[in-house]
Amino acid sequence: MSENLRYWIWLQNALGYGAKINKIIGEYKSAKVLYDLGEDEWRMSPVLSYRQVEKMINTDIKMSDKVIFECMNNGYKAVDFEDVAYPERLKEIPNPPAVLYIDGVLPDIDNLVCIGMVGTRKASEYAIKAAHIMAKGITEAGALVVSGGALGVDTYSHLGALACGGKTVAVLGSGLGSNYLKSNENLRNMIRQNGALVTEYQPNEPVSRRSFPLRNRIISGLSLGVLVVEAGIKSGSLITARLATEQGRDIYAIPSSIFSSEYSGTNKLIEDGAKVAVNPINVVEAYEEDYPTLNLSKIRGSNEIALDDSETRLDTSIVKKKTAKELNAKPTPENNQIDKKYSFEKLEEGRKNRIKIEENAAKLEGEYKTVYDCIGENFTHVDEIIAKSGLPASKVLAALTFLEIKKLIISASGKRFKKS
Repeated sequence: MSENLRYWIWLQNALGYGAKINKIIGEYKSAKVLYDLGEDEWRMSPVLSYRQVEKMINTDIKMSDKVIFECMNNGYKAVDFEDVAYPERLKEIPNPPAVLYIDGVLPDIDNLVCIGMVGTRKASEYAIKAAHIMAKGITEAGALVVSGGALGVDTYSHLGALACGGKTVAVLGSGLGSNYLKSNENLRNMIRQNGALVTEYQPNEPVSRRSFPLRNRIISGLSLGVLVVEAGIKSGSLITARLATEQGRDIYAIPSSIFSSEYSGTNKLIEDGAKVAVNPINVVEAYEEDYPTLNLSKIRGSNEIALDDSETRLDTSIVKKKTAKELNAKPTPENNQIDKKYSFEKLEEGRKNRIKIEENAAKLEGEYKTVYDCIGENFTHVDEIIAKSGLPASKVLAALTFLEIKKLIISASGKRFKKS
């Protein structure tokens, strides 16, 4: 920890998370210099507003010592803007964090090709597989996957990196040690041991409505490019893409189905100029000349990775049982059958099954039909189904059980359902 850390924490406490401190840093260079000037000088400052000055006056620097003690007590690292461990790349954005709190070992960000991977939490099966495959290929080439540690696309992006023995960074929207998203605690433990958990929020700070937009600027700020795996037209992932554009980062997007309005955000990004990514090389090849840590000779195509990638169908419940060593285990012959269901031999069988499902669906009546009609081709959360149906939760849950028994729908972790 640097000798000026307590002053940077003081500045963070005074101005708040996400404050635009670049002009202040440009004027005073150091938070300690600013603190030592005192109230009279603050009021005459060309870069400080009246409101900022009032906040600085009313912020006790002793609060910083409590934060430092909490970090030391839990083995967290606190890296302030002046610390040599603070990534230079992150200093480029308009509102860099005054302090970063780290659990684990932060890789050498400035000498690595870092790719931010973002997408919906309610990810489709396609997105889960795509995120895992792309992250695995990117990591095999020597790049670093940065994501948000959340459910859905974030989870499988991190797992893809871990699956080939790589490291990964999760940027959190809450403080280290907070109880947010306990269901992903085992994944965070794996990341901590094979990379780092990073946040600008002080230890134990809970999430808020502002947490994730602010978190997203750090994901893109640490990265050279951001890959949007799957996103709705108004999703937070598109906010990350916009922030990345403002920061001068490259934007990549995996195309989604032209028949899916629910995840049309990625296709809109491509229309607006994002680079199409269908293989890992599409995301990293532009950085080969500037980063010797990148080795494109090791990169493989998405189809090749899929053939040996037995983990792309992982459910988050399985994540709790897997270690990084297990994820890196060699695939068995049985696991090499991922795409066998798409073979020509299976087409006729699939056609007959589809006809049978359509016939059974046509026979549905009453609440069963209402609930069935609220479920789409991509996984839909039970809360959304309840809202769409207008039925009591108890009746919706009973209908879902009936539909699943009849093999008309498929369930997934997180209380999500889609049509068979």
